[in-house]
Amino acid sequence: QEPATKVLEYAVGPASDEIAERLNLQPGSEVVTMRRLRMSGGQPLALMTNYLPASIAPDRDELERAGLYQSLRSRGVHIRLAQQRIGAKAAERDEAKLLDEKPKAPLLVMERTAFDDSGRVVEYGSHAYRASRYYFDTTLV
Repeated sequence: QEPATKVLEYAVGPASDEIAERLNLQPGSEVVTMRRLRMSGGQPLALMTNYLPASIAPDRDELERAGLYQSLRSRGVHIRLAQQRIGAKAAERDEAKLLDEKPKAPLLVMERTAFDDSGRVVEYGSHAYRASRYYFDTTLV
């Protein structure tokens, strides 16, 4: 499968109270909001919205060229730990259109907060995956 990413939205602006809290920032701190469509083999797979402190976020060109996590690594930001919550929901009309699904089709959803080596929050993400084409595989020890 050939992965590809299309940047749908890229905005820099003040964090809402909720996003500031999730990123452990002061309300109104500058953050980057990015919304991306991930594809595999030319087919849409996931709709991803991520929020990062503007001080560490890649610009739109770098995001399209290198991807989010490689861009963070090039800035010396190494994700050490992430907390995730995985669930399900029915696709809203705009999500269904972007993901080539019917409205109310089942989607896997994930919220993730990622931390760097020092324990600083570096990313909060809210992602929706096509349940018809994606699954989570885990190993428990």
